[in-house]
Amino acid sequence: MHKIIYPTTERIDVTEEHFGEAVVDSYRWLENEAPDDRAVAAWIGAQNAVTQTYLGTLPGREHFRERMKELLNYDRYTVPKKRGDRYFFNVIKGHENQPSLYVRDGVFGDSRVLIDPNTWSDDGADSLTDWSVSDDARYVAFGVQKGGTDWRTIKVLDVESGRELNDALDGARFTRISWAPDGSGFFYSRMPRPAQGNARGAIVANHAVYFHKLGTEQADDRLIYSTPDRPELLHVADRVSGGRYLTITSTPGTNENALTVIDLETRDWQPRTVISDMDFTWSLIGNDGSTLILATTHKAERVRIVSLDLAEAEPEPKEIVPEAADGAVLDGVVLAGGKLLTSYRIDVKTEIRRFTLDGRPDGTVDIPGVGSARFLEGDAREAFFVFTSYDAPIAIYHYDMVSEAVTPWAVPKVPIDLDRIDVEQRFYRSKDGTEVPLFLIRRKDVTSAAPTLLYGYGGFGISQIPIYNPIQLAWVEQGGVLAVANIRGGGEYGRVWHRAGQLDNKQNSFDDFIAAAEFLKRTGITPQQGLAIQGESNGGLLVGAVTNQRPDLFDVALPGVAVTDMLRYDQFTGGGLWKGEFGSPAEERHFRNLMAYSPYHTIKEGAEYPAILATTADADDRVVPAHTFKYVAALQAADLGPKPRLVRIETRAGHGAGMPVDKIIAQHADMWAFAAYWTGLKTE
Repeated sequence: MHKIIYPTTERIDVTEEHFGEAVVDSYRWLENEAPDDRAVAAWIGAQNAVTQTYLGTLPGREHFRERMKELLNYDRYTVPKKRGDRYFFNVIKGHENQPSLYVRDGVFGDSRVLIDPNTWSDDGADSLTDWSVSDDARYVAFGVQKGGTDWRTIKVLDVESGRELNDALDGARFTRISWAPDGSGFFYSRMPRPAQGNARGAIVANHAVYFHKLGTEQADDRLIYSTPDRPELLHVADRVSGGRYLTITSTPGTNENALTVIDLETRDWQPRTVISDMDFTWSLIGNDGSTLILATTHKAERVRIVSLDLAEAEPEPKEIVPEAADGAVLDGVVLAGGKLLTSYRIDVKTEIRRFTLDGRPDGTVDIPGVGSARFLEGDAREAFFVFTSYDAPIAIYHYDMVSEAVTPWAVPKVPIDLDRIDVEQRFYRSKDGTEVPLFLIRRKDVTSAAPTLLYGYGGFGISQIPIYNPIQLAWVEQGGVLAVANIRGGGEYGRVWHRAGQLDNKQNSFDDFIAAAEFLKRTGITPQQGLAIQGESNGGLLVGAVTNQRPDLFDVALPGVAVTDMLRYDQFTGGGLWKGEFGSPAEERHFRNLMAYSPYHTIKEGAEYPAILATTADADDRVVPAHTFKYVAALQAADLGPKPRLVRIETRAGHGAGMPVDKIIAQHADMWAFAAYWTGLKTE
């Protein structure tokens, strides 16, 4: 490989004092938005040109691209939502870029397309997002996402005629769509659009819940709930199908929330806050008359089920199903047929257990294998659950509430021999002795050390559960190992696991990931030179942080849409919502902790670094691309050895949601080819 000549990045030092410490920010000008800022636009173009020239020289790039196309050439279904006698669900058929919305009359009847977003744009970058069907199955309200942005436009479709109504609502963001019981309109969340020119980086504020009555102007929408005194809060309204109550969860961006309830059988729809603090999670399962049934972390690190009687002046939670005594984490609950269908996670693997409404155990539900399963929809007669694993494609199963029979509803046939794939769970010890789970996915004939792709996230209480991913299997098929580390900061073992990698404990996440890498090499799964690491968003932060802490340990780093500037993350879009996870840079205790691991600020000048390919997207208004721009500029300016330090910047794409399949394939083909070259993985 020839020496890479990186584009020149102007250094304009901005020095600020934080608690007596001078901090230099040399590339703040890269926070300006392209295309409004021509210098930033030129920088993006120059970086992409260098990166694409380099990637074009890599062997295996086209092989990965073509194989990923083949592996994704099957029909992918979501769990159906039943309204009346109709079933609504998403499908991506074959090589389509976006999932369409289908309707089926009868559970096993014929299907027809209602909404096909693949016709909305030439590049496939406009997508169908949240959608909700009225109780009488007459209307679908749906979100339109353009080019990867978090902003949504909500439209309405007449199911019978297939005709779009004139209703079109702007400014929806971080929203669900919940219909009123009579189908007259729906509830949604929106926030004011920022002034033109700073839309992408504007801070999220003044989120509010509105009701839109069909056939009226958005300007006439009724304000249902807001907190002007707390503009930083998010408010999301939801209603269980057929339910009497609208619940509004309010949160500063953590998993914990306050809970406000509206009785939709009353005329005035007066909001009533029944949980005012934000110390625990409260999630509505359903209602039995005036009694709400909720899942909560209140007095339960691993979640329990409680009731809240709204007929009481000061309702207090009463326990229905206690926290599991065997250490299992309650992951999801559906109320169907007078039963509670619960998904429990034990060492990151699912069991489904039934309970009566008074909390008595009522048996289990057989699932197809070891993996992840969860009920998502149900009524008096039937329910549906999804099952998947690293070696099992996402499949939908029908469950008869009376006979308890499990019937395949949509089980895809995939273009790969999954019998060749071996999935194994191991446990290893982290720096402080904590035992951490690790999944290994590889071909059964790969019995010696092989180039390894180690994936992690470790934040926001989000669990990395076994899930089928054809993109990752393209790596495994070539003889590589995929390793997924269930590090602290996630929710694999409940709140305690999350808090152990949160705020001042964030270093535990990094230590867990580093220990996973050491375990892989020590046990002969991975050769001493042959380890790539990958993570996205908070996982991108993880990759950047551990690369700076242990550059000797890794051969390739693939940080995606990463949070890298921990002193300014809260200055952009929804970054302020993450203070509960990372801590506020404006508080000295948190500042010291953030500075200790911030990828942009802790690059080790003079150290031998792994090959780095950072990825981001121009329309990412969740983690703005400036994080990656500044980080890569600093990497390229430092003396870090001869391996490449490149950035790939996707156009008309955002934080990941809604990205068309062909762009996903192109990006990951580049990433896997880059990782294969620098880990020694041979491609066919």
